[in-house]
Amino acid sequence: MTQAIANPTSEGFGVEVLLAEPRGFCAGVDRAIEIVEKALAKFGAPIYVRHEIVHNTYVVNDLKQKGAIFIEDLADVPAGATLIFSAHGVSKATHLEAAARGFQIFDATCPLVTKVHVEVAKLHKEGYEFIMIGHKGHPEVEGTMGQLESGIHLVEDVADVAHVSPAQSDKLAVVTQTTLSVDDAAEIMAAVRARFPMVREPKQQDICYATQNRQDAVKIMSPQVDVVIVVGSPTSSNSNRLREVARKLGTQSYMVDSAEELQAAWFEGCQRVGLTAGASAPEVLVAAVIERIKALGAVSVRTMDGIRETVKFPLPKGLKLDN
Repeated sequence: MTQAIANPTSEGFGVEVLLAEPRGFCAGVDRAIEIVEKALAKFGAPIYVRHEIVHNTYVVNDLKQKGAIFIEDLADVPAGATLIFSAHGVSKATHLEAAARGFQIFDATCPLVTKVHVEVAKLHKEGYEFIMIGHKGHPEVEGTMGQLESGIHLVEDVADVAHVSPAQSDKLAVVTQTTLSVDDAAEIMAAVRARFPMVREPKQQDICYATQNRQDAVKIMSPQVDVVIVVGSPTSSNSNRLREVARKLGTQSYMVDSAEELQAAWFEGCQRVGLTAGASAPEVLVAAVIERIKALGAVSVRTMDGIRETVKFPLPKGLKLDN
């Protein structure tokens, strides 16, 4: 028997699902998945992908079924194979090793991450050291820090800023992971600026437009709902940040990888449920979550007004399908 959401509203009114706009796939994720699918269609299975193409369990499993093989060590890729770098980017050493092994390489690194890599290379030639704001161990951070052999220092929070020790501060620049909390990054940046007043900040914010837009939508949505559900995998940085944004605004929030993870107890006493999805979470999962919440007692779904994203990134050369 389905357990319904306890509904405290007046008779004749039901529980509403408020759907965030924008949500789900961004242009970088769309491009990365399309690169794998086009490579499979053109060259046939297997296609090797270094690291999960994007951090979403459903997407990775779907591509596995189509013939993608996900690896971490390039030694696991046979000679002559087609290799794709994930959307998070890779270090310069990984690029060089892959080229030396003779793979056919397609780079699915998000162009917004590539922009950060290009900036690091350019400023390094001018004698700069770097402070990188990001999460230790995240593949994007490893890829960006791996553009240099030395002279790039990771800070994860305000406390780290006091302990960072660049060799010099005359030429010091900041770069950030693209999927951070906008507010947290601003707080850390303020601490960096206070300690190193001459620091060079990015000309344009490194945090990507999609991360910013999804967090802004949650900020608008959270005060209007009793609970926020974020569709996203545990490894997804931007999905975790959406959950944190809601909680910092005082709204209970949960993140789920699939509709099966929803718990009826989360919705007890709720009048309105907010629903969003991280930039690597497909809309099919959102639809399944909506159906599950309806089965628990929700009676209507309304999409927020919000930014309509029209960004599209081109595919690498060599993936055009023959007619």
